Formats: sequence, structure tokens, C-alpha cells
Amino acid sequence: MNGYRIDLKERSPGGATFSSPANVELPDEVVTPVKNQDQFGSCWAFLATGALEDQPFREECDLISLSEQNLIDCSEIDGNSGCSGGTMDFTFQYIKENHGIDTKATYPRVSNLPPRNRGASDVGFVDLPKNDEQKLKGSVATVGPVSVTIDASRPMFQFYSHGIYDDKHCHTSTVDHAVLVVGYGTDNGSDYWSVKNSWGHHWEESGVDSED
Repeated sequence: MNGYRIDLKERSPGGATFSSPANVELPDEVVTPVKNQDQFGSCWAFLATGALEDQPFREECDLISLSEQNLIDCSEIDGNSGCSGGTMDFTFQYIKENHGIDTKATYPRVSNLPPRNRGASDVGFVDLPKNDEQKLKGSVATVGPVSVTIDASRPMFQFYSHGIYDDKHCHTSTVDHAVLVVGYGTDNGSDYWSVKNSWGHHWEESGVDSED
């Protein structure tokens, strides 16, 4: 189960302008280890925390794992549905209104504790224009990991093992899963995105793949 819900509301893409290098691979020091959402529809929570976790590192050189359970338990007020699905926009809005998100250490999975120890805050977020790969590259290069949505229904993706994933039958109109873009580049003439999934280390060898 994935759990990403399509938000039908129009969102402003923002107006930031970026310049991006030809290749970017964010190092392990600024990306937390791959996590596992198990059979719950909570990819939206894992990708929201993933997008925020490296930001404190950039300020204080301290990589902190944030609490997905905090988001699953508490962000329904902003439109999410716990383990039945959600969107990253609703999630970032909750974090902003809540003045932060707990760390994984203080709010572990399946705890139902009240939020109490802020591990990071969200002062705002920007939705990138749809299909604008240059702005996505610029964001990864200058800001850090970026949450994106994909079609994860294809068997080729679910059983991905290595190399560049390129399935001509996937659809941009039927996105059902969220992943984190942590890099991009070109390999033997083929452009790719490096993405961090939330299906544990057994999906591919490290939980990270490359997509055309």
C-alpha cells in the first residue's frame, strides 16, 4: 500500500529561480537512512520527514530523524487520513501550524503520545511547477531532498532491483505514491533521477533507485 492522495486544489508553484549543476548526488551525511512504511498508506508522512530532515543539518551539521508517527496521528485536522493516505501539502501545512514536528526518538512509531519535543520546524513550502525538470534539479541542488509523486503501480517498479528504471507504461495521471528525489545525473547518455523510497532496504539493495 502506498497512500498518496491526489489533491485536486490548484496550488501556486512559487517563483523561485535556480541554476543547477549537471549532476547532483546528495551524500549519506545529509540524507537519513531508508525507512519502511510497511503495509500502511503513509508514504506521504515518510516523504515529508525526508524532505525536512537534512535542513537542520545544513544549519547545525546535526542530522535528525523526524517522527512520521507524529504526522500520522495528528495531521488529520489539515486534511490527511492517517494510514489511509494523505498529501505532502497538507502535511507541511500541519507542521507549519504546529510550529514544528517531533523527533523519531521522542515520538516513536505507534505511540499516540501528544507532540512535545520539536525536532524541526517548517517556515513554508513551495510547490514546483508540474513537469518542470529544471526547477526540480535546481531545488535538489540548492535546497536538498524534494518530495515528488509517481505511479508506483507497475510491477517493474515494485520489483525493481538495479539500474535505471524506465517503464514506458507508467502514467503521470495516476500517481499513487510519494518518493524523495536525492540526486540526478546522466549515465551512458541516459538522464536519471535518484530517489529514496520508503519500502525498506530490501527494495533494491539500498532503498534508493534511479529513474529515467
